[in-house]
Amino acid sequence: MIRIAIIGAGVIGATIAYELSLIKGLKITLIDKEVSTMGSTRAALGVAMGILSTKMKGRGWKLRHTSLQRYKTLIPELETLTKQSIPINHQGILMLKFTEKQIRQWKELITIRKSQGYNLEIWDKETLHKKCPQIENNTIIGAVYSPQDLQLNPLKLTQALVKGASINGVSCKFGVKVKNIISNTLNNSNIRKCYEIETTQGKLEVDGLVIAAGLGSNSLTITSSRPLDIRPVLGQALQVKLDKLPENQNFQPVINGNDVNIVPLGNREYWIGATVEFPKRTEEIILESELLENMKQQALSFCPFLQNAKVIKTWYGERPRPEGEPAPIIRKLPGYDNVLVATGHYRNGILLAPATALAIREYWFS
Repeated sequence: MIRIAIIGAGVIGATIAYELSLIKGLKITLIDKEVSTMGSTRAALGVAMGILSTKMKGRGWKLRHTSLQRYKTLIPELETLTKQSIPINHQGILMLKFTEKQIRQWKELITIRKSQGYNLEIWDKETLHKKCPQIENNTIIGAVYSPQDLQLNPLKLTQALVKGASINGVSCKFGVKVKNIISNTLNNSNIRKCYEIETTQGKLEVDGLVIAAGLGSNSLTITSSRPLDIRPVLGQALQVKLDKLPENQNFQPVINGNDVNIVPLGNREYWIGATVEFPKRTEEIILESELLENMKQQALSFCPFLQNAKVIKTWYGERPRPEGEPAPIIRKLPGYDNVLVATGHYRNGILLAPATALAIREYWFS
């Protein structure tokens, strides 16, 4: 396999392009109908909650573990290659708890994570108040702290991946739409092989194809015996800025409470966001200011010091969630010999991008 095309240049497609660019002898083309990071990646908060996941074993945990390990080498590797900085919060993620039952459920996971080489800590109310005085809410009885989980800037990460892939020889074509996947049958069987894709810039011959186009993957797989069914889920976020930080704010982990994330950015700025809102109809996303305001009020109930922060930006994004199969989808496209799909990551695109790319690489080059 020499000529590979990757459709979709969000964080998933960009990571695949970069990882494959490390293999000598490949001719790789990365294609996106828009500028990179304009899809789901644009709205991501970059919260890589792997160790805090309740996945204990199996595929779900393996993907998380693989990504966390690869990030240790990937980030410095990219920064050295591209001369670009990728902002990372290394102060961990703090998940707030509201009932004793929630606390008890995590004790087994802590033992398992320790055997896997990771640390988790249960904090009671007093410890939480001492270490994070910015959190003030009488209904919070404690928290679970993961010092080894990360938060990365999704735009900077994806831009570095694209630049790194380009430096390594990947041809990046943005503003180019794929119109058709051209294939023929193999040996009078029901299996097809893609040998060419038709784009708005002409035809491109390929030996292998990766579809990593998020919600755009559905239309690209209609010729499969099992087309993808990926539905949009609304994620909303806002960026706020304080005039000044309260005292004792040196410790700034990502805070998660009831699926709402508060992400410190430095320079007295924070992201507040969540991906918990489903569309009323499967074919469209409906923005609701009331949902955004509810999310903001939820965050303020945990961290009232943000009450006087100025909102400087709001945005939303459509997250790709598979229907009828678990997220993410990383497999061959049914009916095709040389087409792989890597999409439907829902809320975990940033977290699972490295593991997804390594899985695609292993499919073809193990």
